[in-house]
Amino acid sequence: MKIAKIIAFIGAVAMTIALLNGFINGDFSSDGGEILQNPWGIVSLVDLYVGFVLFSLWIVFRESHVWQALIWVVLMMILGFFTGAIYLLYVLLTSESDWLIVFFGKKRAASYVKK
Repeated sequence: MKIAKIIAFIGAVAMTIALLNGFINGDFSSDGGEILQNPWGIVSLVDLYVGFVLFSLWIVFRESHVWQALIWVVLMMILGFFTGAIYLLYVLLTSESDWLIVFFGKKRAASYVKK
């Protein structure tokens, strides 16, 4: 679990740096237009958002409260895998080192344990 925490932390730091670079040095209007004019740019965006949706399905599955899941999903669609890295790090740090809790959430993990 320690390796997963390190990877999630590195991902969050890398995404923070990348986002800051984009906001500081980029121009979303002109840069976004160039991406949309390139067929591979469109492929990359479709690929990215399919990944966002798939990751969001896991978030919705494991969260106990609809409003919490909704907040995470909205952040995922806006901030991308920066949110995914932060969410995974949060989940790993609050999972009590239990992989069932990581994947299923506390309530769902309890239902998978045989009594």
